[in-house]
Amino acid sequence: MTSERIEVQRKINAEPAAIFAVLSNPQGHVAIDSSGMLMGATGQPVTAVGDSFEVHMDREALNDYPLGEYDVTINITVFEPDREIAWTVDGVIKPPIGHTYGYRLEPTDDGTLVTSYYDWSEADESWKGIFPIIPESALRATLGVLARTVLRGGV
Repeated sequence: MTSERIEVQRKINAEPAAIFAVLSNPQGHVAIDSSGMLMGATGQPVTAVGDSFEVHMDREALNDYPLGEYDVTINITVFEPDREIAWTVDGVIKPPIGHTYGYRLEPTDDGTLVTSYYDWSEADESWKGIFPIIPESALRATLGVLARTVLRGGV
């Protein structure tokens, strides 16, 4: 982990395909969000790099910037079925911040080791001072919600 990247891991007692199904579905992003900012999503499950979907946000959950409700576009930058998915966020803030969120899935004998990462090393220099927006504890909490969601049958 560098000062511009956070990674957290958790073993989930499920196959990578079940986890990836949640992570590639816009509704899955809303279902597992621990920050409280993701209010809804519009779009189909993603299937390739370059796919995108809209997420309806409410910044009041963080109470840090007075953005209120707004929409962002999630742009898929890494898509390896059942192995890794990552995306950047394009929204109301210009230039786009340039941060990346993603998940790596590693099969184990009795489940999957899931790594959640949040990287702002490629962020526009004008935004570097605001990071991390989401703390490590929120990434860990999201992994817990992901485990619960997958073990209950997904979204």
